[in-house]
Amino acid sequence: MPHFLPALLSLFLMAASSSLFADEPYEHGPDSQRQPGVPQGEVLEGTYTSDQVYPGTARDYYVYIPAQYHPGESACLMVFQDGASYVDVNRDQRVPIVFDNLIHQKKMPVTIGVFINPGVFPDEKEGDKPKRNRSFEYDTLSDQYARFLIDEFLPMVEQKYDVKFTQDPEGRAICGISSGGICAWTVAWERPDSFRKVLSHVGSFTNIRGGHVYPALIRKTEKKPIRVFLQDGENDLDNAHGNWPLANQQMAAALKYAEYDYKFVYGVGGHNHKHGGAILPESLIWLWRDYELKQ
Repeated sequence: MPHFLPALLSLFLMAASSSLFADEPYEHGPDSQRQPGVPQGEVLEGTYTSDQVYPGTARDYYVYIPAQYHPGESACLMVFQDGASYVDVNRDQRVPIVFDNLIHQKKMPVTIGVFINPGVFPDEKEGDKPKRNRSFEYDTLSDQYARFLIDEFLPMVEQKYDVKFTQDPEGRAICGISSGGICAWTVAWERPDSFRKVLSHVGSFTNIRGGHVYPALIRKTEKKPIRVFLQDGENDLDNAHGNWPLANQQMAAALKYAEYDYKFVYGVGGHNHKHGGAILPESLIWLWRDYELKQ
């Protein structure tokens, strides 16, 4: 075989794969687009350096405050890992637009969104970039990240921005993609007294740091009061850590067996935001259904 053919074959397969994923059949509906007459919330931006749970790590974050929020009153809360990818209204998730529309339609409660990027160590380098702490924070199976949110980060947000989050765990949701998805589940699993709603996009329930054990744990642990929406696709990752489509199917099967309040939407997409972003409005409506009856 001529020496250049393997390289050409590799390029062809990469192009075919890119073309396949580029043609994923997911489009945004009206609730993911600006609508006339809908009040727009405010998005504020900041940087935070941890001095407690992850000392020395710095991270950017964003806070969405809906137009309907009145200072001094308690609001529902939804936290997003890898926050920059969710808060950007020009990308796939467009959370501020979706929140604006659904809150206006009363299809979800008045909810403050907190979008957090993973931490980095500014003074430690990996190549020419700061050392990342993402996998340690997101993929570790412990209560450490939950403690970071509950005891350290969220109280800072409340004080700095003069907002108040409900202490009702049914009014507190958490979301993420990939390792951020398993992180969202871990927070609720460890602290259902604080978070009881989970949205996972192409969640990494694989053996990056032991996350493949969750289906077995769910089956053998007393049911916890968590409502969870899982999204994945048949073209998701398959690598040394595991097979993402199979892992999410195992999660769904375990949740069904243990009689959790769950929904699993399985499509044809890859490891990206396209499918999850397209169905974000229906995902949120499902997660927040019946909450107003509790108020």
